[in-house]
Amino acid sequence: MSNRILSIIICLVSCLCIAAQSDRDHIRRGNRLMRDTLYTKAQVEYQKAREIDNTNAIAHYNLGNAFMSQNKIEDAIKEYDAASKFERNKIRLSKIYHNMGVLFQMARRYDLAVASYQQSLRNDPTNNETRYNYALSLYLAKKFPSPQSDPNQQQDKNSKDEKKEQGKQEKEKQNKENKQNQQEEPKPDMSKENAEQMLKAAMQDEKSTQEKLQRALQQPQRKRLQKQW
Repeated sequence: MSNRILSIIICLVSCLCIAAQSDRDHIRRGNRLMRDTLYTKAQVEYQKAREIDNTNAIAHYNLGNAFMSQNKIEDAIKEYDAASKFERNKIRLSKIYHNMGVLFQMARRYDLAVASYQQSLRNDPTNNETRYNYALSLYLAKKFPSPQSDPNQQQDKNSKDEKKEQGKQEKEKQNKENKQNQQEEPKPDMSKENAEQMLKAAMQDEKSTQEKLQRALQQPQRKRLQKQW
């Protein structure tokens, strides 16, 4: 009886060892497929590794890279977020948050990019690339507010906008009455030519800013995103 129990225990231990190796095997196969730019097949391998061990931070991180390579931004962010919950190595954790910051930057969610880069720098303060991206996102967050916002904040904003519009209408009405009563001489408006020149200058400045941003977001960060563990 003791020999039988011992055999069962050995069998169970062997099965657990095979399962533990299996998720790593799927990750290795996924890495080879990523190097061959077979991103969809690599995604499948990483998903199999994740199914075997959902706490495997490397499986989540590499799956995020596979999604990113297919321009599946939201899916990639979810996997990076999952990886951040299980990763304990500070350097790897810094890279996870760095990649999240890059994705938020590409999606023009600069407020979230700033938060991600902050987390990255907390885990690795020596990363100059992250520090640069953090400064850039901080600047862009002020210049280009995020298009998405909290529903409650949006409701408050709409309420404030309505009050502002009502106040503006009342002010315009009052100004009109004052002009009629005081018979003020109208101030000369800006000429159409000057207005067009100012508009062109503003558009050119905007185009230049976007071109600089695109150059800043290209090669170095994509290389970081492609790197597998």
